[in-house]
Amino acid sequence: MVICGIKLTHDGAVALIDNGKLIFSYEMEKLDNMPRHSDFSITLEKVEDILSSHGYSLKEIDRLVLDGWDFYTINAHLSAEQREKLSFKITIDAENSMVIDKIAEYGHFVGETENILKQENFEVTAYSLAYNSYKHVSSHVFAAYCTSPFAKRGEDSYILVWDGGMPPQLFYYRYNENTVENLGPLFPFMGYMYIIFSQEFEPFNLLKKGDLSVAGKVMAYVALGKLDTMVMDKFREIYTELIEDVEYLTMNIDRVMKITADFIRQSKEFCDSKKILHANMLATFQVFLQELLIENLEQKVRETPDLMKNLCFSGGSALNIKWNSGIRKSSIFNETWVPPFPNDAGCAIGAACCEMIVSDNLKALEWSVYSGPPVMESNLTESEYLSKDCTLEELANILFKYNEPVVFINGSAEMGPRSLGNRSLLSPAVSPDMKKMLNKMKGREDYRPVAPICMEENAMEVFDPGVPDPYMLYEHIVRIGWKDKVPAICHLDGTARLQTVNKDQNPVIYELLSHYKKLSGIPLLCNTSANFNGKGFFPDIKSVMEWGKADFIWNNGRIYFKKDSAYSKILSKTNQCCVTNTDNE
Repeated sequence: MVICGIKLTHDGAVALIDNGKLIFSYEMEKLDNMPRHSDFSITLEKVEDILSSHGYSLKEIDRLVLDGWDFYTINAHLSAEQREKLSFKITIDAENSMVIDKIAEYGHFVGETENILKQENFEVTAYSLAYNSYKHVSSHVFAAYCTSPFAKRGEDSYILVWDGGMPPQLFYYRYNENTVENLGPLFPFMGYMYIIFSQEFEPFNLLKKGDLSVAGKVMAYVALGKLDTMVMDKFREIYTELIEDVEYLTMNIDRVMKITADFIRQSKEFCDSKKILHANMLATFQVFLQELLIENLEQKVRETPDLMKNLCFSGGSALNIKWNSGIRKSSIFNETWVPPFPNDAGCAIGAACCEMIVSDNLKALEWSVYSGPPVMESNLTESEYLSKDCTLEELANILFKYNEPVVFINGSAEMGPRSLGNRSLLSPAVSPDMKKMLNKMKGREDYRPVAPICMEENAMEVFDPGVPDPYMLYEHIVRIGWKDKVPAICHLDGTARLQTVNKDQNPVIYELLSHYKKLSGIPLLCNTSANFNGKGFFPDIKSVMEWGKADFIWNNGRIYFKKDSAYSKILSKTNQCCVTNTDNE
């Protein structure tokens, strides 16, 4: 069966699954330099173009499936009553944009007996399409499970979902029975709490309220603070009082929101009265939430001792590498899986996976993280860059000799928010000034870390634990003997958000790292995302040139370099051929 999944609200995306294989997943932010966390905003004509580029068409789709967020419409002028009259209907407006007036019941928090694989069916007059919808939480559950090693091995698994609009909820999927058991929430805090709490304190109180980018910044900033035991004790006291009368059967989303708000208010009042350093408040809050997660997971597992000890973790909160590492280190579970798109970027895939399970009885998805948009063609006739052929061995020599960043644009983009080698800004990590240079290039705060991309077989030598982590979702400690060798990838607390790579996962990046290691003895490079500030990955070479902050760009065996760069001058002196950019390159 050919299934097309669509996520409409923030982190909008369209994904296609054919007989259990992911063909592509295009996030809106990765098309045409669109802003991060963009809503679904392309026309059906554009969807048809994307399908056509992969050898499909709308007419060939067996199921169109939408992630079941609450309300979504571009007809903002309609009243709630008018929207209700248009319920469960897709229409096509004059500009051929998809309009969803109501797609499903509120899907963030599910009751004790609700079936998260319940399918909502709707008819569509335009394009002769019909569509199904599943709860938003269901998309997170099955985006995680169907991409996991547990699904591939036919094993059961716990599935923890903690997204912005819900408390952390634990489920258990039984593979053979194809059933999901709802084990209930862990505690009554919204996922957005991490952002909202942080924006009560400096420096995040100056940022736009609800800015989704705040979470990543806070995760880095907490390294500037210290765990304050007095604050931790107060957090525990406030939490205990707030949940004293809360039971699962009486819990609803309104109550969860109130408890979340009350906790933040009381914490801020305590901070002001005791004049606590804001960095310490944030650092302690990070640890407090991590301990709550681990303690409540331990309790749930004790209550279900006979279940298989696998865990999938999904939702935006699963992007927190400290929590992921804490859960993994806790040994509550034998194995932990976090997909590279645990946030809403994976919900188009998850919605399609729900349909794949229900209609095809397929539970394991065949997929690659490099299933995003390909590099788009560009008109490069006028540019400040020259270009020439360049092998990966030659590129490694440029990195080693010039010690400068290279924008590396190759193949299809990676899915999810992390740059994993195909839309990356790569550089040597041997200079202590490189992190500052990269943050300045990207317009980021100076406390922000830069991640390493390392050959898998050398990771344990450099990092603790250094186990394979191909999706940059866990925290590792840089070993003492390597801190001075690769200072650019050491965070303020001595940690690193490691990505390991082997020759099967990304043979191009692996070959580049192999050549660089032969020259330098260093098996890794700095790796940060290649994008305009606040936007998705660069979709083409022209965008990188318009950005203009890197002297080097590499794509498909060709290097682009600025005419006034040191590299260009050396080539001129040695009479090596340099070709100006043209459409015919």
